[in-house]
Amino acid sequence: MRKMLLLVLALTVSASAQMTMAAEPTTAAAETAKSSSKQKSAKYWNKMAEGMSQALIDRFWGANFYGFDKRYYFNYGSNLSNLTTNHYWPQAHAMDVVVDAYMRSGKKQYLDLYPLWWEGAPKFNFSGRREDAWWNVFVDDMEWIVLAQIRMWESTGEKKYIEKARQMYDQWIWTTWGPEDEAPWYGGITWKTDVAKSKNACSNGPAALIAARLYNFYDKAGFVGGKAKEEYLSEAKKIYHWLRKVLFDAKRGAVADSINGRGQVNRRWIFTYNQGTFLGAAHELYKITGDKQYLDDAVLAANYVIEHMSNNRGVLEDAAGGDGGLFHGIFFRYFVKLINDETLDTATRTKFHNYLTHLATSMAENGINPKTYLYGGKWWDAPKSVTGVPLTSHLSGCMLMEAMCVLKPLE
Repeated sequence: MRKMLLLVLALTVSASAQMTMAAEPTTAAAETAKSSSKQKSAKYWNKMAEGMSQALIDRFWGANFYGFDKRYYFNYGSNLSNLTTNHYWPQAHAMDVVVDAYMRSGKKQYLDLYPLWWEGAPKFNFSGRREDAWWNVFVDDMEWIVLAQIRMWESTGEKKYIEKARQMYDQWIWTTWGPEDEAPWYGGITWKTDVAKSKNACSNGPAALIAARLYNFYDKAGFVGGKAKEEYLSEAKKIYHWLRKVLFDAKRGAVADSINGRGQVNRRWIFTYNQGTFLGAAHELYKITGDKQYLDDAVLAANYVIEHMSNNRGVLEDAAGGDGGLFHGIFFRYFVKLINDETLDTATRTKFHNYLTHLATSMAENGINPKTYLYGGKWWDAPKSVTGVPLTSHLSGCMLMEAMCVLKPLE
C-alpha cells in the first residue's frame, strides 16, 4: 500500500487517526470494559451487517452503474465519485466483506460476485506483471489478496482460490524473506520490492497468518507437490518470532510500524491494523501449538489498543478515508476471533467482549446513516450524502458489524 511511500502521509488525518505516540491509558477506554446495560439483539446486528453489505454493493461495486457493466471492481468512492484503480489492497478487504456476508446469509447474490471479482481484480491491478496479473510491487498488498483468496476457498471449496493463494505466497511473498544473516534486519518479509529495504509490520503479520493457514488447510486443500506441510508452520513461526523480536514491545503490547535500511525502528507509528494482524497471527499459532505465550502476546496487543488507542470518547480515532480508513476494520476482524476463544480467562474475555460491543454500538447509533447504511469513518457523525463516501472507511464499518454477528455471547 502507499501509506509509507511519502513521509508527509504521517501528517494526514487518515494516518494520524490510527496512531498513538506513547499515550497513557484512557479513563474512557477503561469504562468500556464495564458491563453495558444496553445490549442489542443478534437480529439487530444482522440487520446492520446486511444493510452495510448491501450498501457496499449498491454504492461501490462498479458494474452496478450504467455504462460500467464490465467494471468488476470496487470503486474507491461511492456512486462513481472516485474511479482510481491505484488501490489494489482494498479490493481484498471488500471481497472479505462479501465472504462475510455470504457466510452469514447464504445469499446467492454474494456468491455470484466471486467469479466476477476474480476476473476484475487482476485486470485492474495497477502494477501486475506479464507472468502474473495478481502480482504487485507492494508485498503486503499481495498478502491481503492471498488472505481473501483463502477465505473464498473456505466458503466455497473452489480449489482454484487456495491454489492461487499458495502459489502467490510461495513465489512472491516468502521469497522476500531475509536473508537471515543480512544486517541490520536479519530476516523479515520486505514491504515493497522496488525501494531500499524496509521490513514492516504490515508485511510480516499477514505473512505469518498466511503461512499458518496454509499449514492448517494443507490436507483439506489436497495440496500436491511443492512445500511439505510442516514447512508452512516453520515459516509462520519464523516470521512471527522475527516480528515479535524486532517490532513488538513485549512490555506494553505496541507493534512498531517498521525497521528501515539503517536499522532504525519506527516506534512512533502504531497502527490498529498492525496490532490486529500481530494478535491474529499469535492467536493462530496458539491454536496450532497450544503454547500459551502466543495467547499472552495476543492479549497484550489487544489491551494496548483498548488502553492506549481509544481516546475518542472510549472508541478509536476517526479514520475518514485513505489507506488509514481500513486499519480499524482489520483489527476488528482478528480481535473478534480472539474474543471468541473460550480459553481466555473470564475477566479478559468479558473486558474484550464489552469493548467491541461498545465500539459497535457507538458506530451503529452515531456513525452509520440509518437510511443509506453508509459509514464514512467518523464515529460520531454519519455521512449526509450517498456520494463521496470512502470505500476504505465503509469497509471498516462493515467489518465491525460483521464481527458482531459472529461474536459469541458471554455465558
